[in-house]
Parts: sequence; C-alpha cells; structure tokens
Amino acid sequence: MEYIRGRYSWLLRPALILFDISIIVFFASYFIDFKTFGLPYWSTGFIKSKATFFVFYASILWLISAYSIKFYNVYRYTTTLNVLGLLIKQSLIFFIIVFAFIGFYRGIEINKITVLKYLVTSISIISFIKFLMFFGLKKYRQHLNGNHRRVLIIGSTDSTQELKDFFTNKSEYGYDLLGVYSSNSSQNTNGNIQDAVEFISNNDAIDEIYCAMDELSENEINTFVKYAELNQCNIKFIPKTANFFSKRLKTDFYNYLPVLSIQEVALNKPFNRVLKRMFDVVFSILVIVFLLSWISIILFILIKLESKGPLLYKHKRNGINYKEFDCYKFRSLRINSSESENYVKKKDQRVTKIGRFLRQTSLDELPQFINVLKGDMSVVGPRPHMLSYTESYSKKIDPYNFIFRHNVKPGITGLAQVKGFRGEVKADEDIINRVKYDIFYIENWSILLDFDIIARTILGIIKGDEKAY
Repeated sequence: MEYIRGRYSWLLRPALILFDISIIVFFASYFIDFKTFGLPYWSTGFIKSKATFFVFYASILWLISAYSIKFYNVYRYTTTLNVLGLLIKQSLIFFIIVFAFIGFYRGIEINKITVLKYLVTSISIISFIKFLMFFGLKKYRQHLNGNHRRVLIIGSTDSTQELKDFFTNKSEYGYDLLGVYSSNSSQNTNGNIQDAVEFISNNDAIDEIYCAMDELSENEINTFVKYAELNQCNIKFIPKTANFFSKRLKTDFYNYLPVLSIQEVALNKPFNRVLKRMFDVVFSILVIVFLLSWISIILFILIKLESKGPLLYKHKRNGINYKEFDCYKFRSLRINSSESENYVKKKDQRVTKIGRFLRQTSLDELPQFINVLKGDMSVVGPRPHMLSYTESYSKKIDPYNFIFRHNVKPGITGLAQVKGFRGEVKADEDIINRVKYDIFYIENWSILLDFDIIARTILGIIKGDEKAY
C-alpha cells in the first residue's frame, strides 16, 4: 500500500477534479442551447431538464475516462511530456463522448462549430490549470521548500548513486535526502545498515525508504518493510538491473532510473479491504460462537487425558509486511516437542493420537479464527510461515514475488492449500508452487474466489487430505 503523507497535498487531487467538472458544467450552459434537446420519455427525477441530462452524462463519463487512463495520477517525478500525453488522451476521449451524445440524438439542431468551441474552451482551461498547478508545485518546492518528501537510501550501488544525484540536483521535485547507508560504508555514506536501523528507529519523520535489492539480505529488507508498515511510510526498491521489470511491482522513473514499489492490488483497495474485513469478522464470530465454544471443552478433556500441557499453544509467524504475530492452534504435539523445530512429517512421533485426528481434520486450526478477529489474519489468504522458514524460503523464491506475497494478511486457508500444496515441504518445487498460487490469489482476488476456496476447504476436510498429518 502507498501512504499519502503531508498536511494539505492530499486535497489537491479532489480539488482539481472538482474544478474540471465545474468547467465542463459551466461552459456547457454557456455555449449550448439546451432548448433544442429532446429527452427520452422515461427520463424522470432530477434528469428532467435538458441541461441536467447532458451535464450528468458528460460529467460521469469524464470521471470514468479519467479514472481509466489515470488522468489525475500525476506525481512529483512525473515528466512534462507525460502530463501532456494524459491531456491529449483525455481530450480525445472527451471529444468522442460529446459528439457521441449529439449523434445519438439525431433530432438535435445544434451547430457543430458551437460544440467545438465548447470543447476547445473547456479543455484549454483545464489544461492551463493542470500545468499551472504542476509547475507551480515545482517552484513552490524549489524556492519555498514546501511539499517536500524526506527520504533515505539504503545501499551503495551505481543505481543508488544515480538516485542520490537525482534527489540532490533536482530541487524542483522536492526530496530531502536524510542520508545514505550501506553495508559497504565509506566516506560517501552516513554509516552501515545497523546505523540505518538505529536512525529510523529514532526518527519518525521519514516519508520514503529506497532499498537496493542487490545489496541487502532478506532479513535486512524485512526490517525496513516492517518499519515502513508500522510508521506508514513508503518503501521502494531499486532493482538489481536497470532492465528489470515486474508486473507485480509498480515501476516509476526518476529521470531514466527505474524505481520499484509494491503494486496496489485489488485486495488492498479501501472498499475491498473493508468488505473483506467485514466478512472475516462475521465469519469468525459465527465459527467462534457456534463451533469453537463447545468443541474447545471436549478437546480440552481429550487432550488432557492423553498428555500434559495446555489446550492451546501459540507460535510466532510472519503476517502482512512481515509483521510477527502469535498464531494459535489446538496443541497436537507432546509438551516436550515444538512444531517450530520442523514441519510435522508423516508418522511423526511427536504427534499425539488426538493430535493426529485434529491435524487430519484441520480442527487444530480452529483457534486461528481468534487471530482473524484480532486482525492478524484473514479467513482466506496465503498461509503464514514459521519465522525460520520465511528466511530459508526467501532464498529459493524470486525476492520480488516473496515481498509481494507478504503484502496481504495471511489466511487460515488459501488457494495453495486447496490445490494440494500444504504441510511438509519436501522439495523446492513445493514452496515454489505454493507461492505461485498465493500470487495468483492476490492478483485475482474477489469475494467469490474467497467463497470458492472456503467451500473447497470444507469439502477437503470431509473427504480427507493425504498431506494432512
């Protein structure tokens, strides 16, 4: 997720949208004689007047087209050529929108030159204000030191040196470089990686962190990802090669240098996050009240009769953005054993008799609905790994894919699990395929896909799974 920080800058985009719609509405009434318009017989409610009908049509389609081509997605590093390209695209689309309306109502007696004047005037004013704001913000950053971003660079490579030059020499973009830290500390850096960790721990005023992927280890990257999540600052990645592109990471260009950041997927969009969270809360409450409440009493007796120890045990797992949390399970191993030693294998002597039943039926996972209610997990999502396995697996998986996988909450069940990739990892292919299905789930999420995975999980419990041991 990309965080927007600043006092007032987040208001600029909605203000610009409101201004553009106002221009479209005002000049429509100024240039066009709506008395000549005919309306369909079914027009009711607020679309009674001819003017309102056209204005509503033009405004809605302007917003839809602007959203489609990302007309308002202009950032401080966006080039003038890119802004011009957006204006040309939006103008052509709006020309088609207006003339399509006139073509649909063939009975309209209206001068095409008048319509052309309306379009040219509206687009010209919108373009002028867009460029005025674009260059005005540059001058504001350059001469008044406003609207600045405080950034940190981690790594010392040719690409980070190019990025450093960009930040220091392009004052109109408004970046304040707080320091450069590298494992290869030299006179050109402010210290090593540990110094960087200490610096960010004592400084909550960092807006963006840029990490060189070819210099940092997985643990070091995890440290900066966790900080970014906890402090709601943006983390971006400088790829190993300037020719690297990934559809799973958003690529921005600072001059000609590609910089990667985690792409916002459908699952992390505000409405979808609220929808999924509502489903998680309702579903977990139903399971806790109608299933976990009474089954815990029975299992407490059965588990205690076979072996000493608690009913539940908790173990550390990596959640969203590598955040550690305590994951709950019904205890299925003997008290002097730990599941954190390794994945449970077939005919594992550590597993109790009742524990084997719990694992075969996946009932040992039921307490994780408490994790869902707490917000650490989701009902459906990539399964969380043990901390030691997160580190070892990351060496076998493309690092960009592995980071992308941790960009959403882990789940009690997931697409990889219902496709047969669960439990013990016997070969590298097992974890590679597991991550492949996790990535597919994140990129193609829908609430219907969640329902499908839950249904497949329940069916799998009833039929049994040979890998559940």
